[in-house]
Amino acid sequence: MQTIKCVVVGDGAVGKTCLLISYTTNKFPSEYVPTVFDNYAVTVMIGGEPYTLGLFDTAGQEDYDRLRPLSYPQTDVFLVCFSVVSPSSFENVKEKWVPEITHHCPKTPFLLVGTQIDLRDDPSTIEKLAKNKQKPITPETAEKLARDLKAVKYVECSALTQKGLKNVFDEAILAALEPPEPKKSRRKLLESSAEMPSGPSAPSSLLVSSVTVSALLPSAFSSLSLSRLLSVAQNCILPSLHFPVFYGS
Repeated sequence: MQTIKCVVVGDGAVGKTCLLISYTTNKFPSEYVPTVFDNYAVTVMIGGEPYTLGLFDTAGQEDYDRLRPLSYPQTDVFLVCFSVVSPSSFENVKEKWVPEITHHCPKTPFLLVGTQIDLRDDPSTIEKLAKNKQKPITPETAEKLARDLKAVKYVECSALTQKGLKNVFDEAILAALEPPEPKKSRRKLLESSAEMPSGPSAPSSLLVSSVTVSALLPSAFSSLSLSRLLSVAQNCILPSLHFPVFYGS
């Protein structure tokens, strides 16, 4: 079975952990969210073939700047996250996160991911930003930054409502599987006849038909290679759990 390693980076408190928990369990964490997401090995069906997708959360705080890169080796795709209602996290994409991942993994593709889009039109959030002479980040602004930084593309989502959530990981898988050239043959293989909405949250193709959470792995394993991680997962005593993928937007 082929493997895909996906590492999620970005400032603290932008919703990285909620993003992963909502995707893998179909539930938004309402009470306790750990600082570091316990790594999951999940099985995804792509074009009728099973792939193992390793999801790695990282801590965005400066205290972890030296430890964080230990999870970067053998990464197939990065998700660089910012909150659309946190201009400082958006600024740090350019100032910190893209320079960091390109330093350690210069040839690894990355997506720019806007989180918490459910707050973009929230009156209290808008009012709070306005007091600091700020406003939410628009899709157009984020798309321009993605082009400038040579990201594969910009996608956005809400872990709370799950709008655009599945598309984020569909696009991450597509970026990991597609070499820069040629793209047409791989894309043709993965294309689906399903029609999806246009806009920044629309996927290039409908890739994942199901997700199976096969093992919950301790965060200490984040520094291991994915092949080693998966061998540990096979010996994990937890049963395989299946969660249906939420297709709504």
